[in-house]
Amino acid sequence: MTHTDRGVETTMQDAALIVGGGPGISSSCARLFAKNGMRVCVAARNPEKAVLEALEKTHGVRRYACDASQPAAVAQLFSNVVGDVGTPRLVVHNIDGRVAGIFGKKVIEADPDMALETLRNSAFSAFLVGQQAARLMLGNEPDANGARGTIIFTNASAALKGFPSSGAFAMACHAKSGLAQSMARELMPQGIHIANVPIDAAIGWTQEDGTRAHRLAGTTIDDNMAHPDHIAKTYLQLHRQHRSTWAFEVVLRPWVEKW
Repeated sequence: MTHTDRGVETTMQDAALIVGGGPGISSSCARLFAKNGMRVCVAARNPEKAVLEALEKTHGVRRYACDASQPAAVAQLFSNVVGDVGTPRLVVHNIDGRVAGIFGKKVIEADPDMALETLRNSAFSAFLVGQQAARLMLGNEPDANGARGTIIFTNASAALKGFPSSGAFAMACHAKSGLAQSMARELMPQGIHIANVPIDAAIGWTQEDGTRAHRLAGTTIDDNMAHPDHIAKTYLQLHRQHRSTWAFEVVLRPWVEKW
């Protein structure tokens, strides 16, 4: 079975892997990809989260345990996914990477070990996931669009501007952007679409009580927060873009965001 979108035909049973599992972007992507006929896998350090268990029950999502900052763990993850559902044609790296103790720390206060851990969790894990995905996708047969696969990196506004008291995170986000740009120049001519998506907003997902409250949200939640369901739609559209107009960097922000 196939799906045609804006002239691009994609196989409905393509496998998708989302690395990083939570109630926001990852869950929204998992639901949307599954609704569009993909075999969806989600990897997280703790795959027993209630939200991931629910995705398995409602959308048939497969769950995997993986510390994406560890090379052997990432290699094993991709091996398991290939064995279970085949080589993915869509991979999303959706890991923020910050450790709690690094938030709001001035450069003279930041703990070096926490800064290094932030780099490992974010940029280094993106490298590991991108490397494994690319190795496998290069072996895919090109589809009707000439594409072998899509790799999407979720990023943050810190990839575009280094904020005060956020040096470690800015360093990690800039590194992820550099990785994505290098991969795009290397791999897009070989049929692998690379996209870097900085999100300049707090992300608010629907809570159990039906609200979209968030610790960073103001009083106008629907206006000043990015909705993960709509982020997921952007990711799916990126995957389906015609190769003559592949986007590399797509910055998402609410219409009232000051930038």
